[in-house]
Amino acid sequence: MESGDSVLVPWPSAPLKSRERRTVRVRVWGEDHRPLPWSDEAIVEAGLLEPSDWQAEMITPTWPEDPVLARPVAMLRRQFTLDGEVDCARLYATAHGLYEGEMNGQRVGDQVLVPGWTSYASRLRYHTYDVTGHLKDGENALGFLLADGWYRGRLTWEGGRRNVFGDRLGLLAQLEVRFTDGRMLRIGTDASWRASTGPIRSSDLYDGETYDATLEQKNWSSPGFDDALWTPCRVLAMDFGKLVAPDGPPVRAIETVRPVAVLTTPAGKTLLDFGQNLVGRLRIRVCGPRGKSVTFRHAEVLEDGELCVRPLRSAQAVDSYTLRGDDEPEDWEPRFTIHGFRYAEVSGWPVELQAGDVEAVVYHSDMKRTGWFECSDELLNRLHENVVWGMRGNFVDVPTDCPQRDERLGWTGDVQIFAATAAFLYDCSGFLASWLADLAADQTDEGIAPIIVPHIDVPTASHERVPAVAGWGDAAVIVPWLLYQRFEDAALLRRQYASMCRWVDALTARFGERTLWPQEFQFGDWLDPAAPPDDPAAATTDRSLVATAYRARSAQIVADAAQLLGFEADAFRYAELARGIRDAFNDEYVTMNGRLVSDSQTAYALALEFALLPSESQRERAGDRLAEIVRTAGHRIATGFLGTPLICDALTGAGALDDAYGLLLQTQCPSWLYAVTMGATTIWERWDSMLPDGGINPGEMTSFNHYALGSVADWMHRVVAGLAPAAPGYRRLLVRPRPGGGLTYAKATHLTPYGRAEVAWRREGQRLEVDILVPTGTTAVVALPGRERIEVGPGRKSFTCVYRAPQDDPRSDAAMGEPS
Repeated sequence: MESGDSVLVPWPSAPLKSRERRTVRVRVWGEDHRPLPWSDEAIVEAGLLEPSDWQAEMITPTWPEDPVLARPVAMLRRQFTLDGEVDCARLYATAHGLYEGEMNGQRVGDQVLVPGWTSYASRLRYHTYDVTGHLKDGENALGFLLADGWYRGRLTWEGGRRNVFGDRLGLLAQLEVRFTDGRMLRIGTDASWRASTGPIRSSDLYDGETYDATLEQKNWSSPGFDDALWTPCRVLAMDFGKLVAPDGPPVRAIETVRPVAVLTTPAGKTLLDFGQNLVGRLRIRVCGPRGKSVTFRHAEVLEDGELCVRPLRSAQAVDSYTLRGDDEPEDWEPRFTIHGFRYAEVSGWPVELQAGDVEAVVYHSDMKRTGWFECSDELLNRLHENVVWGMRGNFVDVPTDCPQRDERLGWTGDVQIFAATAAFLYDCSGFLASWLADLAADQTDEGIAPIIVPHIDVPTASHERVPAVAGWGDAAVIVPWLLYQRFEDAALLRRQYASMCRWVDALTARFGERTLWPQEFQFGDWLDPAAPPDDPAAATTDRSLVATAYRARSAQIVADAAQLLGFEADAFRYAELARGIRDAFNDEYVTMNGRLVSDSQTAYALALEFALLPSESQRERAGDRLAEIVRTAGHRIATGFLGTPLICDALTGAGALDDAYGLLLQTQCPSWLYAVTMGATTIWERWDSMLPDGGINPGEMTSFNHYALGSVADWMHRVVAGLAPAAPGYRRLLVRPRPGGGLTYAKATHLTPYGRAEVAWRREGQRLEVDILVPTGTTAVVALPGRERIEVGPGRKSFTCVYRAPQDDPRSDAAMGEPS
């Protein structure tokens, strides 16, 4: 293919059919027209692409179950015989609930919490496993554990709800064995399978898992096991048309963390401190008498030296293990729950607890790490590390708000705010593509995007119709556009285009074309520091102003997407809609000289970053006023969820870089670094989740692992270090470091779709040295103080210039093509 394209190149052959397998190699020709060597082979294999490929049935145990209480984990099995040499074998599996498979006594795969959480009524993922090595000639057995998970486990607060998506668990599995003589054996779930319960007496994502080892059924997934006392299964109705293969990676064990201390509380309790707020579960090795129970309670923080569980609300976060007592060390780890915690309270340990007896296993979606940042300020390095840990803890199959309390839901506003940072730190393209498919599936017939995806009704005030919530519903537009900017996946943008249009069109149908967003239910600039603990939406900035700004922004993005995709009529229509909303915004909220009726950090940041002010004089006055407000506040942050991602960029664009650094480096509350000085190892939900005296914020919502306010890391990557995309997918880089705040060194590294990119700068007095790495297939625009902008090709480059503050005019970014 004679083209400069080397990322997301279309498949060059006919589309694969179900089960088809190909090996693929790639080679490239350089500018000298000589070919490089062939790559290693990659194997591509299609799954089951048609509903007719499934010969299995979804099954469920026949026993009656309590619709309210947590239920034991089910065990399902089937025995079968093989009579020939196996060439290859595949197991395709999914469930209503969570499952783990075993074959001949061995675990199948290393994924957990599968098949994950999707909009089950529309999309249900199945996974494919290569089980060739698990099989043997003669008798074999296949078994599954089946737990409640998101499908029918407890969800939401105020006591929560069970059976949200269904009241019966279901398993669908199909084993296909191909022999070397060409024969095919297919074994699927049906009514002949047998079911029982075992040692996992209950398992819930919020409340934890209870395991009684005295009830283990040895070798239950091995051939020869007597299941005569097990009960039969029955078949459930199943729509095979909603089965989809995964877009992103599964959840896996990523690393283990050992305790840094064993503590005794003032009340005499034993605590393990892991030194890091993380998401996962404990793995233990214990020896003791039969029937002895050990209990573990998890929490993120301590208060007055004791485990602080109030922020968990009704989530119990308790795991319990009852020993079988066979005089040998017993190893155990829960299977179908996870917790957000730094501390674990241990009760009932048979002997003196040693730090090596328990370790924490970190779990999250197994995305590839792609972004790193470091600088000369250790507090900023810790802040950035907190952002990374916050993302890891909340990107567990869906992008959640928090991982510890009775919530853990896919709030659309949180990921809309954080998507730019996430796309730098990890390759989350498949992860978010899957979530966006659920968002589109969960939009109402009118086109309103829900505030939570996968959608679930929450215990809030009732509304006559599904509310349209600005900044949250706008994720339908902003997230796919951001993913296009960072990964240049035009196919994903095209797939989501109808969803994007539906959201903007739904607002037009409700409010009209050239109108403000009316005063109705809104989250607004959620959790700004001025909001009282019991009313997080009572922010400084007018909610209708915030909502109208977002409406204009989304309309303009859809216009830009339509232009890119070749929908000229749509592009004109949505551009006109955006222009009309901007006019209404200016008529209502902006004075002739650029003052806003909401004289707040968020209001000016929105107006500047969303290009809502029509004249240069208004923009200059708004920028000056924003800087004045920030200085008057002593460089303490005054933004909530929607203003925080924009405030530093707005100041930078207004020529107030020093004030942006002043916000970033502030250590007094409220600020980003205040939490760091208080010992935070993740990003907090509130600027003051922990009070200066060490007490916990009295608000009902007080999470210590909420990534939204960590969205400032995107500015740190692009501005502090100076590494940004200048064209979609980083085909062109913008290298423009902005030293400030007394920093003497900063570096950002990103694995772009084309390869590794780096910018590192070091300042000594007025001398600025900049080293960059440009990936093959890309170019970089280098903009350094006092030097002409130049464009350079791939490879390592070094530059030296004179640094003086203030730097060159920051308003020239638009001419560089830097995505806003």
